[in-house]
This record gives sequence, structure tokens and C-alpha cells, in this order.
Amino acid sequence: MIDARASIPRAPGRNGDGDGDGLLNGGRRTELAEFLRSRRARISPGDVGLPPGLRRRTPGLRREEVAQLAGVGVTWYTWLEQGRPIRASVQVLDAVARTLRLDQAEIEHLYRLAEIPAAPADAAPAVCPAAVREILQSLEPLPAMLLNARYDILGANQAHEDLFWVWHRDLGCEHRNVLWCSFAHPEARRYFLNFDQEGPLLVATLRASFGQHLKEPAWIDFIRKLISRSPEFEEMWARQEVATPGSRTKHFLHPDAGLLRLRSTSLAVADMPETRVVVYTPVDQETRERLPLTRRARRPE
Repeated sequence: MIDARASIPRAPGRNGDGDGDGLLNGGRRTELAEFLRSRRARISPGDVGLPPGLRRRTPGLRREEVAQLAGVGVTWYTWLEQGRPIRASVQVLDAVARTLRLDQAEIEHLYRLAEIPAAPADAAPAVCPAAVREILQSLEPLPAMLLNARYDILGANQAHEDLFWVWHRDLGCEHRNVLWCSFAHPEARRYFLNFDQEGPLLVATLRASFGQHLKEPAWIDFIRKLISRSPEFEEMWARQEVATPGSRTKHFLHPDAGLLRLRSTSLAVADMPETRVVVYTPVDQETRERLPLTRRARRPE
């Protein structure tokens, strides 16, 4: 979960509008709260893979559901929506933006309301466009996802969700980010069997992409968080190694399917800079026969 300890509420300044040190002033807080509530109301539980549930008095997601999906504390997010004078960090805002599926204009508006340096205009959108989502679905039964340069998972088909569902069940992997799940949760290694070979390449690819985002708060904050969470990531990051995305063979252990040897292939998306569709294909016949065993639909819930 994102550490919100740096976002402890502080008393407002004498004018009631904040103390000039990153706190939101009264007008901005009210506008930010209303904006977040409106964005939350337009997303149904089904849009994010949650059951509809009972006794929903208002449309859209509940506050606690947004907090859970974004990896932030429920109390912190509630205070944010209530317009309380709390600090909103770049990482938290990015996580909330992904959860609420904000487009680029909405992300920039969110940053302005939170008085955070604006996201660059050419940043990759935090949502998966409908056309790309349809492409991902058409790749079934092959697992496929849409990644940005920071390894945020912007979209995935059901085959991918089924392949990795146990990571989220057992690890509490709160961020939809490949690097975060792999490094912030070392127990993931029991599922990612050749991590020792693939982990350094993940970091080297991130390092190469970081060269284009050196002054972006979201990137800096994300890397700092990973360094503080994972000494292993810190050591690999310090190597200064760089690499480009490419086709790799990854060994995953699935609780129902067993050992899976899958080849990851990256496909660029022309009108989405720094994003790529990653498709997993079986390396051998044994994996091809086992892959259907990952599908959750075949087991009663």
C-alpha cells in the first residue's frame, strides 16, 4: 500500500487557505473533492472487475473500493474527497488517476487542483483506449496486457487476469505495476521462477526509459518508493544498466497449471507513445496444454 505517512494533515494557515507549503487551499480542496466524487460515480464495479454487491445507494464505486484499487488508505482517500487539508503526493495522485481511468486532460486537471507540477502533455494516457482493449480481448486465449514505460498495467485481457490472479490474492499486490509486484513483494519469486535472470532486465529497461522522464515528479517518486521498499531494486538501479524491451522467456508457477514457460513479445502502439502490448505465448507443447488450466471460469467460485 502507498505510504501516506508523508501526507499527515496539517493545520491551515491563518487565512484558512493553507500554509503555502503544498497544502490545498479551501477553494481548490472543494473543487478537488467534487471532481473526485464525480469521476468515482461514473465507474461501475463491473468496470474494474468487482462484484456489483448489494445496497448501493449511489452510482459508481465506493470510496473504500477506490482506496483499495489505488493502494491508499481508506481514511486518507476519504479525507481527500472531503476536502480536508492533506498533502497529495505525486504517487498517490497517479494511483488514483489510474483507478478512476482519467484521460490526459483529467489528469492535468487533477494535478492543477492538487497544486502538483502538471503531468507532461505528451505523457502516455493512464487508461486503455477502447480500441486497444478490443485488441487485447481478441488475443484470447493468449494472456496480453498494455504497459507504459514505467511498467504500469493500463489494461489486460481476462486470460492475463486469470494467469496472475494469485499474485493479487496471496501477495496483496496493490499496484497494477509489474515492477512493484515483483520487487516490493519478494514472495512473488515463488511464482516468478526465473526472476534472477529477468529482474535485472526489468530494471535496466526502466532505467533506459527514465532518461526521458528525469524531471517528472511521478517517475522520481515511483523510483524513490521502490528503492525504499526493496534493497534488491536499489542495488540493481545503482548498476546504471540500460536495456530496451524485447522478447523474453519467463517461467511462472501457477497453483493449478504448474510450471509455465511463456515467451513475452512486445508490440508498439503507434498513437500511444511509450506504450506496448505484451503478449505471452507458450514456448513448448507442455505449456500449451497447461495454459487452459489457468482459467478461473473452469473452477467454481
